[in-house]
Amino acid sequence: MFALGYVPDINARNLRLGAGRDIGVMVTNLRNSFYSELATAIEARLRELGYNMILATDNGEETEQLAVIDRLISMRVAGIVLTPVSPVAVERLRSDHVPVVQVDRVVGRRRTDAVISANEQGAHMATTYLLERGHRHVAMLIDEVKWTTGRGRLRGFRAAHADRALTIAEGLVVFGSNDISVARRQVGQLLDRHPSLSAIVAANGLMAEAVFRELRARNLDLPNQMSLVAYDDLPWMSMVDPPITTISQHTVAMGIACAELLVDGLVAPDPRLPVTRSISPSLVIRESVAPA
Repeated sequence: MFALGYVPDINARNLRLGAGRDIGVMVTNLRNSFYSELATAIEARLRELGYNMILATDNGEETEQLAVIDRLISMRVAGIVLTPVSPVAVERLRSDHVPVVQVDRVVGRRRTDAVISANEQGAHMATTYLLERGHRHVAMLIDEVKWTTGRGRLRGFRAAHADRALTIAEGLVVFGSNDISVARRQVGQLLDRHPSLSAIVAANGLMAEAVFRELRARNLDLPNQMSLVAYDDLPWMSMVDPPITTISQHTVAMGIACAELLVDGLVAPDPRLPVTRSISPSLVIRESVAPA
């Protein structure tokens, strides 16, 4: 029982108990397997290094991210790992001298520590795999290019065609919705408008699911009537029939790198220049691609 009007100072108690071991981790959406796996890897490595994780989500909304950042700052976290939504959030942390590691994407002109996937390389790898098997009408279903993640994947898709002096037909780059039912309709429209289409690169797990569901609904044979390469090696991709060829971002390695990079900055005796660690993706070949 506390005396009337008394509010316990949690921060003061933490300081007495040797605080400074709490790390804020903010991801876009835990329903997305990529982010849940990323957060799990960060937490495991932080725990090994003697730190605690305070996990939060922002649903990809700037106002939500700023509100969560304010709460984490008030809790005096030692540092923050986040998938940034806008430069405003990153600048807020910098102005409050909170060490930050951006993960998955990078925003803002002033550099901070960051861990990213080599997105252009991964999309180039996926597209090249299809082109080498004779596919010449290849579409990309992608949700966004406002962040470095999507921009890099679209560049990789285009670069693989340019390497072979191939032109991407108009309408074969489709910006899909994050609503799976809407994305499915967009896939259906793509198939209706481009009957010569033989392969699709899905730029993330949600886009891949939309493609897979629409092909099933239309009773189209995967891979004999349509080939598919996904981005993000999510658990379901190896469990469906046929299992999906995909680009693995090595999410666990990304999470470990985030934890280590943040802690390295915290324990460094002197300030250092920002560090960016780029994790190379790899192609996981399964059964969703056939020769054109």
